[in-house]
Amino acid sequence: MRWRRALVALVLVTLAASAGAALARSAGDPGRQDPVRAVSAGLRCPACQGESVADSRSPIAAAMRQVVADQLAQGRDRAEIRRWFVQRYGADVLTDPPARGVRLLLWVVPVLALLAGGYAALRTLRPVVARTGSARTGSARTGSARTGSARTGVAAPGAPDARGARRAWRAASVGVVALVASVAIVADRLDPAARPAPADPVAVALQLAHDLETQDRYDAAAQMYQEALRDRPDDGVRLRLAFALLRSGDGAAAQRTARDVLAREPDSPDGLLVLGLAQRNSRSVEADDTLRRFLAVAPAHPAAAEVRRLLATRPEPGRR
Repeated sequence: MRWRRALVALVLVTLAASAGAALARSAGDPGRQDPVRAVSAGLRCPACQGESVADSRSPIAAAMRQVVADQLAQGRDRAEIRRWFVQRYGADVLTDPPARGVRLLLWVVPVLALLAGGYAALRTLRPVVARTGSARTGSARTGSARTGSARTGVAAPGAPDARGARRAWRAASVGVVALVASVAIVADRLDPAARPAPADPVAVALQLAHDLETQDRYDAAAQMYQEALRDRPDDGVRLRLAFALLRSGDGAAAQRTARDVLAREPDSPDGLLVLGLAQRNSRSVEADDTLRRFLAVAPAHPAAAEVRRLLATRPEPGRR
């Protein structure tokens, strides 16, 4: 019985120490003083390996922290912000995505094992305790009979073997531990798709840029497009960058980006459109010619009507 009492005491001490450590971490957690960091610590940086948004120094992480700050200022709580990111980038953007697949066994098996172990302990050890108590409080005649049986080495009729029960209980405990360990070892091999993978940094950067544009924050949006271009040199992304640069007031950079696209695709409607608008903002004499070329290439473009209006309000070069 001593080893059981020692085991129970050890478990209680361990639980108390864990609770104390958790309270100490909570009291000293800087996230409680910095709500932006508290929320960002639960988000995975798409551009980094194993870093949270709170710890990463990448521009994408900085933009995500700004989104968190904006949403906190709007009155959203931590759960709402996490759902917002999951809806756009998937559950893998979280540092602690929900368990799924075979990994779910890592949570289910220990619970079932504890329940089964507790039930087996009650069924196995209670008869032993009951027999011990009855032996101590029994009548003198029954005590004499048990003493005689003990001296002769013969067990009482119909009484289970206490030592055999203990051995069975210990063997079952070892089996449960082995089962849990086996599940933990093979979980990754059986369900590789369940491993949390970082979200696509390009997709995250493009979505962030779009969200920033809806807030008229074109400088920050342009930075996100530039981040996306580093990993995906795509003309579609360049054109979106050119429009963001144009709206942010950086017409020279918008012209360079548009010319880069037109060098590979001379009849790109969006390339001609952003170049012509940038030239018009800088009062270049080439602006009208570029916009007319845009109308010739894409007369049904959604922006064609507005371009025609612009050309009609400005006299052609040489006319008064």
